Amino acid sequence: QVRLVESGGGSVQAGGSLKLSCAASGYTISSYCMAWFRQAAGKERERVASISAGGKSTYYADSVKGRFTISRDNAKSTLYLKMNDLKVEDTAMYYCSAPNVYCTVSGRGCCSTLLSSVDFAYWGQGTQVTVSS
Repeated sequence: QVRLVESGGGSVQAGGSLKLSCAASGYTISSYCMAWFRQAAGKERERVASISAGGKSTYYADSVKGRFTISRDNAKSTLYLKMNDLKVEDTAMYYCSAPNVYCTVSGRGCCSTLLSSVDFAYWGQGTQVTVSS
């Protein structure tokens, strides 16, 4: 049974930093693209960042580029999201997610093609990030 458990959320002032973690079990994360999504109240879930299986390729939403860094420790089955210079508009529930398909030469299952929440099969329960001005 796949289980993803996020931690590290909290309340911070604008300009502050947080580091989110996602511990995976029942799942070999080293074989898959992994991603962080977020969902603010009244808005659709959006992809924040994703990272390839080996960690060599990363992708970021324009709104977080230069401020957020996604990383992974496959040996620890853990995904991270370091968030610096947080803004009020970063306030949301943050979710760790994983697909159930491998990245293939055709591009299927690769981070470059896994763009929407419907592309990801497994989800954590979320961790709340609240940024105040």
